[in-house]
Amino acid sequence: MIPRYSRPDMAAIWEAANRFRIWFEIEAHACDAQAALGVIPKEAAAEIWAKGTKPYTPERIARIDEIEAETKHDVIAFTTELAEQIGEAARFVHQGMTSSDVLDTCFSVQLTQAADILIADVDKVLTALKKRAFEFKDTPCIGRSHGIHAEPTTFGLKLAGHYAEFQRAHARLIAARAEIATCAISGAVGTFANIDPSVEVYVAEQLGLEPEPVSTQVIPRDRHAMFFATLAVVAASVERLATEIRHLQRTEVREAEEFFSTGQKGSSAMPHKRNPVLTENLTGLARTVRAAVVPALENVALWHERDISHSSVERMIAPDSTVTLDFALNRLAGVVEKLLVYPEQMLANLNKLGGLVFSGRVLLALTQADVSREDAYRIVQTNAMKVWTEGADFRTLLNADPKVTSIMSKAQLDEVFEVSYHTKNVDTIFARVFEPQAIRRAAQ
Repeated sequence: MIPRYSRPDMAAIWEAANRFRIWFEIEAHACDAQAALGVIPKEAAAEIWAKGTKPYTPERIARIDEIEAETKHDVIAFTTELAEQIGEAARFVHQGMTSSDVLDTCFSVQLTQAADILIADVDKVLTALKKRAFEFKDTPCIGRSHGIHAEPTTFGLKLAGHYAEFQRAHARLIAARAEIATCAISGAVGTFANIDPSVEVYVAEQLGLEPEPVSTQVIPRDRHAMFFATLAVVAASVERLATEIRHLQRTEVREAEEFFSTGQKGSSAMPHKRNPVLTENLTGLARTVRAAVVPALENVALWHERDISHSSVERMIAPDSTVTLDFALNRLAGVVEKLLVYPEQMLANLNKLGGLVFSGRVLLALTQADVSREDAYRIVQTNAMKVWTEGADFRTLLNADPKVTSIMSKAQLDEVFEVSYHTKNVDTIFARVFEPQAIRRAAQ
């Protein structure tokens, strides 16, 4: 994590104060459950809560770090400092538990906290995309395949496609949150030999988690691998939209561009520059999030019931991935909200090739007039290539081709060149994206 790409709420999840607070709550809730079973005195459990809830100030954190420098064990350093706060009752803390019970359960809490923020972030992106999609629902522009002009579409339809993708991102994050939200309070090698399974159930309930069916002392890392893979897929969706905007902002295209504020500078050497710096930044941030996937997958194969080869990896990829994606999603929402769109340039680009983008419609019209597809393709392509090489007007060429005029009148040919033909189903697509429930009800 670096401050440049960090937002306070997400960064705070990974700070020591939050981590130690969660550790304390895990231990204290476990004490409550142990007290209910008669394993430890109820008075001790009450005293642990009463004396242990002091905020984890920089001084307390420094004391834990000081102890860890000697013990070389973070959980022991934590419980030792906690004992200094609580006194005699501290001997009942961590009864029957192992370090992974605290570490893994805390990690689950932190990841669910992070997931909640990311889900809210995607909601912001969805809100921005929906507003701009409807704003430009009927704004014609050229669709491209392989980067080459293909057939007409609308800019709103482009944005609706990204909206649908982020709807899937929203659902994936909810599923990833559910998968990671498990609790392990099962003791050494996960057998519950020294702690009753009901303690795990109680702690899980208090923390909003589910008991891990088989923890083997650690929560299985396939859950974490899926979580980080989900973040990577969401980041890929961020990059796809960012890349589209970058292409549209190119000088030769200039159909849309990032907002350029008063006083903003694009280049130290060329004062005219308006560069797509935000979306380029989003492309780079997406790469960083995706980089966590392979280490997360490699963490799945731990030795026997546990080892700690995963620990150092997670201490880095969890903060970095969640903080980076949080920043990226919020930046993307802002880019979409303020995106400058140029409908006139979209129309100019659509018409740039003299009607060549209607070649597919001409092909269909000829085949519907009893011309074989092979012959129709040959007629259309012959004229189309002249547009590429000679800069001619496609409709003019077709109107001068007896192979065409013998089959189609000028009025019929003019109809083929109507943009509205290509956009007639935009409302239907929008209903599928923005009103799927209504469509399902109508179909029933």
